[in-house]
Amino acid sequence: MTGLEALVVAPILVPLAAAGLLVLLTARPPGGGGPFLLPMTARRGVAFTALAASTAVSAVLLAATADGAVIVQRLGNWPAGIAIPLAADAFGTIMLTVTGVLGIACLAFAAVTGSDTDRAFLPQSLLLLLAGVHGAYLTADLFSLFVFVEVMLVPSYVLIATGRGPERIAASRLYLTVNLLASTVFLAGLGLVYGVAGTVQLGDLAGRAVTDPALAATTAVILLALSVKAALVPLHNWLPRAYTAAPAAVTVLFSGLLTKVGVYALFRIYAVIYDGDPRFLPIVLVAALLTMVVGVLGAVGAGGMRQILTFHMVSQIGYIVLGLAISTPAGLAAAIYFLVQYVLVKAALLMVAGAVEQYVGTDTLSRLGGLAARNPATAVAFAVSALSLAGIPPLSGFVAKLALVLGAVDAGMVTAALVAVGVSVFTLLSMLKIWNGAFWGGDAPEPDPGGGAGTVVALRVPVRAVVPALALGALSLLLGLWAEPLLALSSVAGQGLADTAAYVGAVGAP
Repeated sequence: MTGLEALVVAPILVPLAAAGLLVLLTARPPGGGGPFLLPMTARRGVAFTALAASTAVSAVLLAATADGAVIVQRLGNWPAGIAIPLAADAFGTIMLTVTGVLGIACLAFAAVTGSDTDRAFLPQSLLLLLAGVHGAYLTADLFSLFVFVEVMLVPSYVLIATGRGPERIAASRLYLTVNLLASTVFLAGLGLVYGVAGTVQLGDLAGRAVTDPALAATTAVILLALSVKAALVPLHNWLPRAYTAAPAAVTVLFSGLLTKVGVYALFRIYAVIYDGDPRFLPIVLVAALLTMVVGVLGAVGAGGMRQILTFHMVSQIGYIVLGLAISTPAGLAAAIYFLVQYVLVKAALLMVAGAVEQYVGTDTLSRLGGLAARNPATAVAFAVSALSLAGIPPLSGFVAKLALVLGAVDAGMVTAALVAVGVSVFTLLSMLKIWNGAFWGGDAPEPDPGGGAGTVVALRVPVRAVVPALALGALSLLLGLWAEPLLALSSVAGQGLADTAAYVGAVGAP
């Protein structure tokens, strides 16, 4: 492997190797005598170094694919059709880079809040999860996609199950059951696709679902499994119930990674195997609109900060899938831009909610009030990202939603554009609900350290706890004020999905 091709495997190998190193250094030494634990500061250092290196490589690959190029590495140097292809294009490298940024921010949040010291956020689990996510973004083979998704899910089971209490146990059981069922459906779909087509490599399957009804039907089984993992309505109910009960830092991490892999795979498979076939797009459009509406209505009716925000995760996924339903280069580009800024904004909001829950003792709005006066940094961190989520200018959320609405109007989907605008209004209302309930309205709760679980334990959130959220909020503002570079990259990625000839030519057999 030489040149840029050698770098394609680095975003997978670097976090994977670092995770293995941390496992070895924290294992019980030979002969017993108790576990030898590498100090947490050292473990954080290893994880930060690995993620920084991986993100830097992803940025290099992004720069190399910004003109529409596709960089392919066939593992083992086996011939095409036998080797597993890893392919870096603009869409994949955009997702790799934003994933790296999110991983670093999550590590920082866990470190400053101390949520990685009680085994709720082990660095090695995060690294292993990111290795699986990166592999899913790079592979051009459906079976390898399944493998990388499972690599991603295994540490997620550990992370979400860490902790005590009936709510967390129930949430982890639900999360495990739903994802194992979806993985089983995914594997069954793989078997059906291979039985029909004799291959599971994207390059060999390109466009065949358009003319082969059997392949279209079997690939739809895989898309169904991915829709569960992406939490599309009506397959969404597990997400708010599971994520709300997970440790705060884990919810932040999951918000930007797990469902987004499902969304990414939906875009990639539909673009390549179905060649963007317009016959099935009305189904995608209905799913997108229902997801937007049901998610935001759930958020309006929720009573806790994290509960509201996790319902919004569902709603915002609907916005992203709307871009797939539009299926024009402009619509796909808008969806990719939306996806990038949304990952950062939602992570920032969940960081604020997690910090409030940890230091104040609750995130239930009826038990909060007046926190802005004592916690101005926390209030600013929430306000900036909340306004971006609602689509208020000049933040990146406004650019993303405007691009989606314009793409829908240009494609003749005026009703979809109106629904998107209406959902944004309800999004703003739910953000105001949090602001009025937690930060602005009401009297500040009285601290009572001895009152048990859920009791208010403090009124001040340390500024250090919201520094990562402030940084992500500042990045959202920057992406709004200086949107052109990301819009240009998204346009290249959208064009690559609308016309997959370059991707298919690079990953397919010669």
